[in-house]
Amino acid sequence: MDTEKYSAGPCPLARALLRVGDAWSMMILRDAGFGATRFDQFRTSLGIAPNILTKRLAALTEDGLLEKRRYSQRPPRDEYVLTERGRDLLPILSALGAWGRRHFGEGCLNVMTDGTTGAEIEPLVVDRVSGTPLADMELRMVAPEEPVSPS
Repeated sequence: MDTEKYSAGPCPLARALLRVGDAWSMMILRDAGFGATRFDQFRTSLGIAPNILTKRLAALTEDGLLEKRRYSQRPPRDEYVLTERGRDLLPILSALGAWGRRHFGEGCLNVMTDGTTGAEIEPLVVDRVSGTPLADMELRMVAPEEPVSPS
């Protein structure tokens, strides 16, 4: 993939996928959304090799999805906390998980619940203006040089 072309190109999906399009990055962000902040927590939860985790944490920090904070001077230890940019991705990850449950949900699966009520949640992506589920809309992609108008 021509990362330079897509990182500055007009497609917002391509720009996003270049930053979080690999499974490890999404799983790290998922765990951060559920409260993990420390290297060992991510490593234990994911079973990820330390060198890969180090690279993914650095990339997510560089792209502004996580913030690295020092929590111990001796020995030097850092934690990784979701930024607003990272928190904004959590509903997308929840919707992706719901899609996975629906289409690849054989066997026993985790369930996402409301932390306050314990009720199972069913993520749905809707248009903020109309409240209409995107799955029910006829969508099209408009290039930057085209006027945005109804079809």
